[in-house]
Amino acid sequence: MKGKRNGIRNLRSRYISFLAAIAVYLFISYMPLGDSVLKIDGAVLDMTGRRSLGILAFCLVLWIREPVPFHVTGFIGILFMCFAKIDTFANLIKQGFGNDTVVFFIGVLTLSSVVTRTGIGKRISVYILSKTGNSTSRILLGFLIVGPLLSMWMTAMAAAAILMPLAVTVLQEEKMKPMESNFGKALMIACAWGPLIGGIGTPAGAGPNPLAIGFISDIAGIDISFTQWMIYGIPSVALLIIPSWIILLLFFRPEKKYLNKSKEDMEHDFKQLPPISRDERHAIIIFLITAFLWITSGWLSRILGIKIGTSVPAVLCLCLFNFPGVISISWKEIQKEISWDGILLIACGISLGLAVYNAGAAEWLALLLLKGIVHMPVLVRIFMIIFIISILKVGLSSNTVTASIIIPIMIVLAFTYKLPVLGIVIPACLTLSLAFILVTSTPTSVISYSAGYFSIGDMARAGVVMTMISCVILSFSIYFIGLLTGIY
Repeated sequence: MKGKRNGIRNLRSRYISFLAAIAVYLFISYMPLGDSVLKIDGAVLDMTGRRSLGILAFCLVLWIREPVPFHVTGFIGILFMCFAKIDTFANLIKQGFGNDTVVFFIGVLTLSSVVTRTGIGKRISVYILSKTGNSTSRILLGFLIVGPLLSMWMTAMAAAAILMPLAVTVLQEEKMKPMESNFGKALMIACAWGPLIGGIGTPAGAGPNPLAIGFISDIAGIDISFTQWMIYGIPSVALLIIPSWIILLLFFRPEKKYLNKSKEDMEHDFKQLPPISRDERHAIIIFLITAFLWITSGWLSRILGIKIGTSVPAVLCLCLFNFPGVISISWKEIQKEISWDGILLIACGISLGLAVYNAGAAEWLALLLLKGIVHMPVLVRIFMIIFIISILKVGLSSNTVTASIIIPIMIVLAFTYKLPVLGIVIPACLTLSLAFILVTSTPTSVISYSAGYFSIGDMARAGVVMTMISCVILSFSIYFIGLLTGIY
């Protein structure tokens, strides 16, 4: 009886979320506004633009409240855009699902699945841990190094899924209790933070990355190569690792300096791993081919006279893994670990973001919210972009959702005030995946949280400090690299 009552209450709450979303849509679309609000520096918000913003806000309420899955909200938003005559259904679907960002993400997730199933990721992790010794602080640093190394190439979520069981094994062998062990809290949060930090290193590292690249290409007509992204991403990753390590040690000082397990025992564990398998060898070769093509895509495009971009190597990777006799893992096994709902959310996000842009609402919204940062000194402007997005992510509950809303606005802001597009967008892109505060912002953090060693409050307290420090580090990193590359 009690379960039935809870079910009814939950159902009622979900429908209330829909009613709240509809109310927000009606308020934004039909609230009386004067010309001084509807017209900002030449940007005019007409009725079509207001309805598109209303639908975006409608989706935002559903994304935050989650009465239906994220990707279903995306489809509802596309249907709403169609019935509100923002654009035709065919165009909306074509803009999102016809975007090569979708197949890029499928290719990257295929690579992630194979790396996980063949055991390459675990082999790399165990090897690095065998070199850290039994010092708790060095083990923590080891996890914060392994996480980025893995997540730059196989998504942050997959890297966290590899690290979390290894961390749990270490903690259980030392009989460290969930919620009581400081080292347990630090280590499990490191299993989330490490991959999140590494996720900004390359376009393959996190879902918002290819989504942002797609928007920049579709709206601004600028193609960002894999290498161009890495020029900004890799230094930022390197600069964030040590501060994250120090913060975790300060907030969760380990109860012991050394584990009972000796360094010799850890080296023995690595030597006990089975010899590298045929599947692992072939997976490493295909990964190296894919990485080489990503890094040299710009150079190869000029030689071959065709646009290679980031998607072609990802699709080639998918195809090579499925050639007869290459690996023993079937496509049916691989696809089980591919986040199809994440892919659908990315495609829907592209559709909704471009619809708001094409309706002219993105320009108006950019001037309304961000006009004040335009005339700031460059370094301060970079910091404000990073800081504002970091705060927005706390409320938007999904990094992909944040990218769908923010990136088109940033591009339009650059266009309107004749600022370098990359100078505005790069700080936004590198901030999208750095969700240090809320566990619920990304599945990467949920994976670590599910082990039960730390509370939401534990991560939030350390995350607030890490967020502020990362804002400063990213600002200086992007600014100085931007000076060298000529975008500032």
